[in-house]
Amino acid sequence: MTSVTESNPDIEISRRRLLGTVGAAGAAGLALGGASGALAHSALAGPGSGSATGAAGSLSSLGATQVAFHGDHQAGITTPLQAKGHVVAFDLAPGAGRPEAAALLRRWSDTARRLMAGEPAPTADTGIALDAGPSSLTITFGFGHSFFERTGLGARRPTALDPLPDFSSDRLDARRSNGDLWVQIGANDGLVAFHALRALQKDAGEAARIRWQMNGFNRSPGATGTPMTARNLMGQVDGTGNPKPSEPDFDKRIFVPAAGPGPAEHAWMGGGSYAVVRRIRMLLDDWDRQSLAQQEQVIGRTKATGAPLTGGGETTEMELDKIGPDGKPVIPSNAHARISAPEQNGGAAMLRRPFSFHDGIGPDGAPDAGLLFICWQADPLRGFVPVQRKLDRGDALSAFIRHESSGLYAVPPGPRSGEYVGQRLLEG
Repeated sequence: MTSVTESNPDIEISRRRLLGTVGAAGAAGLALGGASGALAHSALAGPGSGSATGAAGSLSSLGATQVAFHGDHQAGITTPLQAKGHVVAFDLAPGAGRPEAAALLRRWSDTARRLMAGEPAPTADTGIALDAGPSSLTITFGFGHSFFERTGLGARRPTALDPLPDFSSDRLDARRSNGDLWVQIGANDGLVAFHALRALQKDAGEAARIRWQMNGFNRSPGATGTPMTARNLMGQVDGTGNPKPSEPDFDKRIFVPAAGPGPAEHAWMGGGSYAVVRRIRMLLDDWDRQSLAQQEQVIGRTKATGAPLTGGGETTEMELDKIGPDGKPVIPSNAHARISAPEQNGGAAMLRRPFSFHDGIGPDGAPDAGLLFICWQADPLRGFVPVQRKLDRGDALSAFIRHESSGLYAVPPGPRSGEYVGQRLLEG
């Protein structure tokens, strides 16, 4: 099959001219990447961080913003939230093993590198993203627990990838959980994101089959007058307590040490991270029946600004010991913000980087909508698990949400120049 660019070479030239023109002009907000992988981290840092997304004319450079494929960490972890996202899990095909997996990761890495640079897919480009720049596209790859047995690499599977424990509030669908391989796609343009999804699906060929796939979205950059923390479909400011790249222990909390404790067989994960992925349905009709005051008591923060009920602004520390005139804690003992706070969980922290989802209206007339919860940490046993255990025992928000699918993935470090993602595991 002849690719679109082969049949019309002017198309590729026009895209390259677009990127070259923007680069020559020094477009504001162009993320060129870096060894740390913390690209334009101000969007993760919250209000007042100085992002250029609210500046006049910022939308004209939206498509030109590029995220580096190579680096110490994979893109899509500390990259600012994108407007569109896809998460998809693959299982290796029957009979496929380590050689087929390595060949697939080579193909996927080549495609990801090209698409993230705003170039066409290397083979049979579909033309879906013609005329678009990279639009902050990121493609992130991870390995599930089952991948290691399928490829004969059981001895190299980290203990941090042990299956998550059962939680009493789980209502998990096994068909939409786990998987040998996991891919996260994010972009600030819907066609660019879908183009990447389609290219990777085609690259999988006979080596792997899609196990499940989900679509998500966030607010578009520039939609608010000033940069601010995202809101979820409940209308709540969501992500206030995220660790910030500027904090001295950020890397220690989010990324696996390059050289640290553990057997040498697990050294391939140095610089990587672990992603917990949960499809959390929000019971929005039940939530909307609550008064504003009731919603704020459930969360422990004001809906308008995200400030704690004890006062101040969004980033003001919660006064967890403050008692109200009624003799009760101002922030209720079962409030979501209280229970999930790091100081209430032995310092456990994770970088939450979710997408919202809406998959239509169910037979009962209720929206099938909620949060594609994705969190990053150096060790899920010290990040996600202790916090979720505590939430599972008494979070007021539990009455309004339903955990419907789950997965845990080892996300290797970013590839060096000339490497493919996961090469240190598959060829080490």
